[in-house]
Amino acid sequence: MQLRFRLLNVFTAGGARLSGNPLCVVEDGSGLDSAQMQALARQFNLSETTFILPSKRAAALVRIFTPAYEMPFAGHPTLGTAHVCRALQLGGDQLGLEMRAGIIAVTATGDHWTLRAAPATSRLVDAPPAELARLLGLDPADIGFQPLWVKAGREQLVVPLTSEAAVRRVRPRLEIFERLKSIDGAGMAYVFAASGGKKILSRFFFPDGTAVLEDPATGSACANLGAWFIAMGRRPPLQFEVSQGEFIGRPSTLQLEVNTDEEVFVGGDVIEIGSGQLTL
Repeated sequence: MQLRFRLLNVFTAGGARLSGNPLCVVEDGSGLDSAQMQALARQFNLSETTFILPSKRAAALVRIFTPAYEMPFAGHPTLGTAHVCRALQLGGDQLGLEMRAGIIAVTATGDHWTLRAAPATSRLVDAPPAELARLLGLDPADIGFQPLWVKAGREQLVVPLTSEAAVRRVRPRLEIFERLKSIDGAGMAYVFAASGGKKILSRFFFPDGTAVLEDPATGSACANLGAWFIAMGRRPPLQFEVSQGEFIGRPSTLQLEVNTDEEVFVGGDVIEIGSGQLTL
């Protein structure tokens, strides 16, 4: 079996080709079963690998895998896969992608892609601020109002911090991912703080065995951030430029918008850096 794949960077910063979050997209996964998809995601060993499949409801059915498990939705795989779908003439600058989380609408202006997130739910965090601060390696005064679990596709812990400096000081303890888990049993933490005007500095952490890893750019968490603002009663329209990834050498830029209908949009630039073929 011959499989063609493409390598992309999503949420790139300032046109830099080697910025943003890497992604592998397999152009046609229709001949693969779930075990093979998972094995290929381990082979590529990127944060996510996606597989394009036929859909009767949208431009394509997309399955998203990390090296360890399948995901119902993720932001940068959505935008990067839409970019490949357009290149394969499965759709144009406006298309829908069918995922386990539902059909996600995606639009493009050139190589800048934007997704509309699903309506979100939220719930309180079962940890007082002092404990949350300890788990993040911070002081209680660094925790802002109000940490929430938010789900606009995938539930994640969203933690507002009181300063940019606090974002830079975060050193999560592995314990946090056992102590605080999403409704699907996953541990993760997204921290952020305003960095002046309409700019936000953010970081996203998740466990990998006994290690704590940091994501270069997390579109699903950015969508949850938009839903967090709605839950906090912030009146739209809202627009922010969200910076992520600087702490791991992959600067990334995400555009976050909440319109007057309280719809959340996340966008960013996509660059294809290569393609190839593999044999199974």
